[in-house]
Amino acid sequence: MASSSVGSDIFALLSLLIISIGVLLVLRHYLPLRTTPGYLLFPVSLALALPCSIILLVPIDLASSSPGSTDDRHRGVWLPEAVVLTTWRITYWLTFVLTWFILPFLGEYCDSGFRDTRARVLYSLRSNARYQLITFGTALAGLVYFILSNGFRGQSIKGLVMALAYAWGLVLAIGLMGHGLVALPRRVWRNARAQAPRTKDRLDDAAEELGGLEDTVMQLRQRKTGMGKEMLEWIEELAETASTPSSGRGTATRPSNPTLPAVVTERYLADLTRKLKRARHKKARFTSEWTRLYLRAKHTQTTLDAASSKTLPSNRSANTLLQNLLTPALRYHLHATLFPYSRLALSYLLAAASVFLIFSELISPFLPQISIISLTIAPHSAKTGLTLPSQLLAAAWLLYMQLSTLSTLSTLRVWGNRALVPRATYPESATWYALQVAKLTVPLSYNFITMLPRDLLVRTQFYQFLGKLINLTPLGEGFSKVFPCFILLPVLATAFNLYGRIGRAVGLEGLGDEDEEDGRGSGFGTGGWREGKALIDAELQRHDAGSASLGLEARAGSLDLPSRSDAPLLPSSTADPSVARTREARREFNAITNQEEDDEGADDARHFYQDFGERVKNTFDGIDRPEWFKTPAWLGPESDGGSALKRWFGGRAEDGRLRL
Repeated sequence: MASSSVGSDIFALLSLLIISIGVLLVLRHYLPLRTTPGYLLFPVSLALALPCSIILLVPIDLASSSPGSTDDRHRGVWLPEAVVLTTWRITYWLTFVLTWFILPFLGEYCDSGFRDTRARVLYSLRSNARYQLITFGTALAGLVYFILSNGFRGQSIKGLVMALAYAWGLVLAIGLMGHGLVALPRRVWRNARAQAPRTKDRLDDAAEELGGLEDTVMQLRQRKTGMGKEMLEWIEELAETASTPSSGRGTATRPSNPTLPAVVTERYLADLTRKLKRARHKKARFTSEWTRLYLRAKHTQTTLDAASSKTLPSNRSANTLLQNLLTPALRYHLHATLFPYSRLALSYLLAAASVFLIFSELISPFLPQISIISLTIAPHSAKTGLTLPSQLLAAAWLLYMQLSTLSTLSTLRVWGNRALVPRATYPESATWYALQVAKLTVPLSYNFITMLPRDLLVRTQFYQFLGKLINLTPLGEGFSKVFPCFILLPVLATAFNLYGRIGRAVGLEGLGDEDEEDGRGSGFGTGGWREGKALIDAELQRHDAGSASLGLEARAGSLDLPSRSDAPLLPSSTADPSVARTREARREFNAITNQEEDDEGADDARHFYQDFGERVKNTFDGIDRPEWFKTPAWLGPESDGGSALKRWFGGRAEDGRLRL
């Protein structure tokens, strides 16, 4: 006698409750819940909860699609087929609407600089209209193919919409997952100090950009003519949210901004407001990264210093019970032995899982019965149903595919200024990341079940709902079957850092992986670990000397609120201990290169690109160039401002700015 699904129903409901709590905690970590509007919070939470439920729904669908002769008591968590099919329909179409309509609209709406709701709505509609027109144009071309293949029917139009959305999502998912399968295991070897120079430079650039925009606001505030009452109130609101003091610091120390228009329009103020919000997000992003690097390096240094005493006292207040259990000696062994080796073991485990996934993607179109995914989940799917351990393995495989794909979004630097910042994520970034999670989950989930045996695949409700429409035409069936094999291209490109090599060859330094490009070289001027160590050591000394908040400006919970701290971003003075370390490093460099010290500006920190530029210049100036060697035209002439190589590697133009 077949058992009922009451136990499975309870398990599914509890799992949904856990997923909801987890999504709420994630949102609380990245967004200030009290100040985030409900019209943004609800769609973003729904866009995260639906993909998580799909990871739960796929194993349930596999167990629910067992052969009819299978006893329900031998299956894992299962639900009636009608319930599974209805759940797939609701989940898919909600995800579809969020991905293609709601979240893109909300992202542009939040990014708009207009004050009026109607103007923000019109701006969002105009911004999304271009992308939607391109999408509809592609859909019309696909509709012609579908009509010629299957005739003009409602099923053809539905299949076209679902197949195009799946194809676009699969292209992105395979590329991102191929990168993540290599980059994610490798990230455990990441050196915090090797990232310090790049993060520090970006933080300084972000602070300078924000300061320039705030000075523009202060100059507009002083202009009282040629603007209406609403314009003046708008400028006052921008000035109140600026961290620049209202005493006129920007106008007293800087010349008048030549970019100020003669007539200030609503569009100009909206553009300025949008730039201010983005600049605050950029500064908050790199401030968070720098603080995280500093704290991690400080913890590592503290652990190394405790090697002699074998004790690691806690600098956090804890209750008595926890202090009794976690003694200083035990804490040292945890941080010095257990955690590093666990991290190493985890990297090996993730690397093995990546190899198995890549092998399964390559072999599944031809011999799916011998793929690792198929052998670990359903070795005898034609005879017995999926058990609970098989479902757990399926959920683990699918979760790793999702994590490796989504981790690429935070390592590749091709997404502009979008980033997740704890408690200070820009609303447009939050909608964009939620959109990507929702967009990539369905294609990855269907790609996962295609690596299972054919007899199990065709019995699932997921295949009955989506797979049949994808395979409605020979082109769709062949694309879904063969395209995952191209995962080998991003895997090889990431393993050998072809992105960075190609980017450096064409002059685009942002194409490479963040973790791979950081730390090339070890000396000063190369952005390597030595320079990172010097920067973090200087920050440690500032903190020990009593500088406020790591020498970084405090952040508010919202990017639209002012940051009232008057502390400089990275304070420096002649009494700063880091100045002595900078002088010493510069003296060592001058001793190596046989250069005399420059007395003028001796107290100023020497930038690493100056050292690197002079080193390259001295190398090439000492070489007798053959007659056939000429300076390439794309390097520019050598007449003004010194040699072309010097301008490319740190030379300064006449106005004092770097020529990059």
